[in-house]
Amino acid sequence: MIIVLKPSTPPERIALFEDRLRSNYHVKVNRWDGVHSTVLGLIGDTHTVDIEYIDAQDIVESVKRVQEPYKKANRKFHPENTVVKISDNVSIGDGSLCVMAGPCSVESEEQIVEIARSVKKSGAAMLRGGAFKPRTSPYAFQGLKSEGLDLLKLARKETGLPIVTEIMRTEHIDMFENVDVIQVGARNMQNFDLLRELGKTKKPILLKRGLSATIEEWLMSAEYIMAGGNDNVILCERGIRTYETYTRNTLDIAAIPIVKKLSHLPVVVDPSHASGKSWLVEPLAMAAVAAGADGLIIEVHNDPQHALSDGAQSLTPKQFEQVAGRIFALKESMK
Repeated sequence: MIIVLKPSTPPERIALFEDRLRSNYHVKVNRWDGVHSTVLGLIGDTHTVDIEYIDAQDIVESVKRVQEPYKKANRKFHPENTVVKISDNVSIGDGSLCVMAGPCSVESEEQIVEIARSVKKSGAAMLRGGAFKPRTSPYAFQGLKSEGLDLLKLARKETGLPIVTEIMRTEHIDMFENVDVIQVGARNMQNFDLLRELGKTKKPILLKRGLSATIEEWLMSAEYIMAGGNDNVILCERGIRTYETYTRNTLDIAAIPIVKKLSHLPVVVDPSHASGKSWLVEPLAMAAVAAGADGLIIEVHNDPQHALSDGAQSLTPKQFEQVAGRIFALKESMK
C-alpha cells in the first residue's frame, strides 16, 4: 500500500502517523522524502488496513493498494529515479550515459592495464573484467580468480577507473570488499543466498537478468538485495534465451522502458553478451541508448582472436573508440 502525504506536512505529524500505522496494522513502514511530497510504503499483510480511514486523514493526499510483489524496487514507492553513486566522479541513473568497458576475462597485467588505458581514453567511466568466470564447459578457462582481482585493482590504480567484476559465491564476499561494483551474473540471478548476503553490504550491485527470467522475476531478485538493506542496485539487461539461434541471446530492448516504468532503479544494457557477435555490438548499443538505458557494459579486448574467453563478441580498442563516439553523440542529441 502506498500513501502520499500532502506537501508541507510537519515532520512530527508524519512520525506520529507512521507510529500509528505500525501499531494498528503491524506493518513495516518505509518512508521516502521527495522534493514535493512524502511517500509512505506499507509492507506486510495490508488486507486489514482500512483504506477509507487512511484516506480520511487530513495529512493524506492519496492512498492506493499495490499488487506487485516487489515493493522496494517499485516506482510507486519511490517516484524519482534512484542514482547509484560509484565514486566521486561516476554515478549511474543521473541522466548521463555510464559506459563500462573491458575484457571478458582478466588474463595478465599487461593486458588489463593496456585495455583500461585505452577505454578510458575513449570515454569509458568504468573498467569491467572477469576474475572469476562461470563457464558452460568445465574445461574452459575459469579466470585468474584472486589474482585477477588484484590485477583489476592495479589497473584501477593506474587509470583511476572504478572496477566492476562478477562474484560467484557467498564465501567470496570478503574478497570483493575493495571492488567498486559487484556483478551478479545471469546464472546467479536467483541465487537467493548470495543475494541476501549482498543485501547486507552497501556495495553497488550490478544484477544481470537471468537467461530465461521474466521481468517480474528479475525485479524480485533485486528485491532480495534491497530487502537486506542495500538499495544500490543496478539492473542489467543482457539478452534472454529464445528460439532464435543466430545470436547468442535475444536482446529485449522493450525491457528497458518497461523496467523504468515499473521501477526506479537504473538500467544498463550488455550488447556484447546479447549478441555474441562484435559487429552487432554497435547497433544494439545505439538501440539501447535510444530506448533510455542509463549505461552500457561492453567487452573490449586488445587481441580478440586470442582471447581466453568470448573473443567473438569483443571489440578491439579502435572499434570501441568508434562505437563510443557514436553512442555519446546519440546521447547528446537526445537531450
